Amino acid sequence: MPYPAGHRAKIRQKIVQAARRLFNQRGFENVSINEIMGAAGLTRGGFYSYFASKTELYAETLACFFTDPTWKNTWKGVEIDLNAAPVGPQIVRAYLSRQHFENVKDSCPMVALPSDVARAGKAAKRAFEGVFAGMVSFLERDVRHRNRDTETAAQAIAALCVGGMVIARAMDDRGHADRLRDACEAVALRLGGWEEKAGKAEKGYT
Repeated sequence: MPYPAGHRAKIRQKIVQAARRLFNQRGFENVSINEIMGAAGLTRGGFYSYFASKTELYAETLACFFTDPTWKNTWKGVEIDLNAAPVGPQIVRAYLSRQHFENVKDSCPMVALPSDVARAGKAAKRAFEGVFAGMVSFLERDVRHRNRDTETAAQAIAALCVGGMVIARAMDDRGHADRLRDACEAVALRLGGWEEKAGKAEKGYT
């Protein structure tokens, strides 16, 4: 009996989602194909009908909501609507939110996997660059300081979001980590020229 239309794409996405969570939690080297397929509810035997290698799968997991329309917002209480303007401040607040900070397994891979990518091959680095470029593109179209280079501002905002979260996650003192996230958010919003029309508590980003 043939599989229904779209079955193969759904199975592939299940593998990608399972791998992304495991890679985010433990890194590329510490996760086996058996573990990935088990987390996806599948057997190892089917892996190579979807991916040539674990490295190929790894490059595909390097996505976020900027570039992957199937990427689900899983940061509880955080709303991101890429069709509702302005998008820039939504991204900044969501990216530096407590929810994203705490949810390691469903992190944007730019936060969870940068050291792995630095050691990876060209395919993974290109995928990582693509996600960052996607983030910059969304931010740039909403930068309000038209007397400055909007691409430069957007790149700086993206770097504050990603770098700020990476450093916050590396801190043992939660209070210091929270203050760092707040500082990065304040500067990023200022760079974009975005006024806060609602407080964090009202938006659910804390």
